Amino acid sequence: MIKIAIFGVGLIGGSLALCFKGKPDLYVIGHSPNQKSVDKYLERGVVDEATTSLVEAAEQADFLFICVPVGQLNDYLRQLSQCRLKSGAIISDVGSTKSEVVIAAKKYDFHDAVFIGGHPMAGKERSGVEAATSKLFANAHYVLTPTADTLHSDYDKLVALLSHTQATIIKLDAELHDEIVGAVSHLPHIVAAMLVNLVAEKNATNDNYVKLAAGGFRDTTRIASGDAALWRDISVSNRQVLIPLLQQWIDATQQVIEHLHTNDQEQIAHLFQTASVFRNSLPERRVGIASTHFEFYVEVPDQPGTIGRLTTWLGEEQINLRNIGILEKTAGGPGSLRLSFENQQDMERAKNFLESKGSKVHF
Repeated sequence: MIKIAIFGVGLIGGSLALCFKGKPDLYVIGHSPNQKSVDKYLERGVVDEATTSLVEAAEQADFLFICVPVGQLNDYLRQLSQCRLKSGAIISDVGSTKSEVVIAAKKYDFHDAVFIGGHPMAGKERSGVEAATSKLFANAHYVLTPTADTLHSDYDKLVALLSHTQATIIKLDAELHDEIVGAVSHLPHIVAAMLVNLVAEKNATNDNYVKLAAGGFRDTTRIASGDAALWRDISVSNRQVLIPLLQQWIDATQQVIEHLHTNDQEQIAHLFQTASVFRNSLPERRVGIASTHFEFYVEVPDQPGTIGRLTTWLGEEQINLRNIGILEKTAGGPGSLRLSFENQQDMERAKNFLESKGSKVHF
C-alpha cells in the first residue's frame, strides 16, 4: 500500500487527494494543525485518514505533498527534515514559485528522502477543500523542477503517481519556471489589481464607473479577485523576476503614451495587431485554469449525440447553460463535460436533475 501525505488539504491539496483516493493500493492521509479542518476533511470524504500530527502523517508516507501557501513552505520543509521519513520517500510541493523552495530544500537533510519541486498550473476563483475536485488538473500543465541531483528513478515515480491527475507533466529548471510564470501569471495578476484599483479610485467620486464596468472590464480583471495574502507571498517570492518585468511594462506603457501624444496611428494599430496575432495563437483554455464559480463536471459515455441529449434535457427543464467544455477523454475512463452556469440556483438544479437521470457529477 502506497501512503500519500498531504499537508494543507485546500483546493489544490484536496483536489490531489481526490485524484488519489480510491485508487488501487493508494492511501491518502490529510494533515492540518487545526482539528476542525481535520474533521472537515473526513466529513467530506476527501482523505482516508486525517491528523493534526505532522510527524504522524509524515513518517508513514511514501509521498509527501506540501500544499500550503508559498510563505509557509520553508517552515514545513524544516519540520519535515526533523522527522524520521521513510527511506526513498519523495517530497514535493505545489507552490507557484520554485527557485526559493528548491534552494530552501537543499539546506535541509531529509536523510534518504528526496525533494522534487512541483507546480500544477490549475486553480479556481473559489478556495478551500469545499472547492476541491478530482477534475481540477485534467488537461492542465503540471510542472516539475528536478535538479541535477535528482535520480531519474525518483522523478519517474513521482510522474507515475501524478498520472492519476490526468495532467500533462512538464519538466523545467526552477529559475526558468519562475521567469515564465512570472510573465504569464504573476505580472498579469499585478496589472489586473492595479487596473481595478485605478477604476475604484475614480468610482469613489463618480459611481458611473462601476455601473459601466461590465463585459470586457470584468473579463480582463477577473484574476484580481484572487486571495490577497496568497498573491502577496507569490509576488514577494518572485520579486527578482517581477521587478524587471514591471520595468519593461512601464517602458512599454511610456511608448504608448508617446504614440498617443504624437497621434502615431500606425504604431497604435501595430500595438493591437501584434497582440491580436499572438493572443489568437494561444491554445484554448484548458480545464485546469481558473474558471467560473458555478460549475461542475459530469461524466458522459463516449457516444454520438450525448452532448445534444444533455443540453436538450437542461433546456426542457428551463436551466440556462453559460458554457460547456469537453475534457479530452483519457484511456480507460469515461468522457467528461464541464458545465458552467450563471448562478448557484441553476447549478444546483442542473446537478440534481442530471443525478436523477443517473449521471455522475463532480465538483
